Amino acid sequence: MIIWINGAFGAGKTTSAYELHRRTPGTFLYDPENVGYFIRKNAPKPILLDDFQDHPEWREMNYSMLRMMANDYAGPIIVPMTIVNVVYFDEIIGKLRNEGIKVHHYALLATRETLLKRLKSRGEGSHSWAAAQIDRCLDSLSREKFGQHIVTDRLTTDEIIGQIAADTGLELEPDKRGKLKKKMDRLKVKVKHIRFFS
Repeated sequence: MIIWINGAFGAGKTTSAYELHRRTPGTFLYDPENVGYFIRKNAPKPILLDDFQDHPEWREMNYSMLRMMANDYAGPIIVPMTIVNVVYFDEIIGKLRNEGIKVHHYALLATRETLLKRLKSRGEGSHSWAAAQIDRCLDSLSREKFGQHIVTDRLTTDEIIGQIAADTGLELEPDKRGKLKKKMDRLKVKVKHIRFFS
């Protein structure tokens, strides 16, 4: 089973994915961005595209990795990744589903104002790359194609992962961390995944 957590930058997908992984033993967290970083590091600069998702190799490699893991790994695979292009969605998630692989897809939504506030809280201004993607992401992800939708404006991370766990049949372990430890863990995840480029 694959649990793909989609969403605009600032919607909470990465924090939710890491918290879901932390509280469900046996899950594996897979980050498709790493394939993009691999392409950026190992291909000549003149042939690189602005957004690594536009490289067919990015879609092919992630599809192949997820297919391999879904077939060979017994536990659920959690994937935090923004993907808003319908064709790219079909080339990865659609192909996996067509092969009989169970993919639960969740699009985390929030208002533009909420997203900008969250981006600001992690040091990204209203003119950052992530902020510039908000309208494009919201327009695409609000479509039925990208269901199931979870509106996160008034939800805590625990409530978001609670909904996902209930829907997928995962059992969350109790969170025994103190408030400070939990806050620090989530801050580390946010800072680690700030994107300064496409």
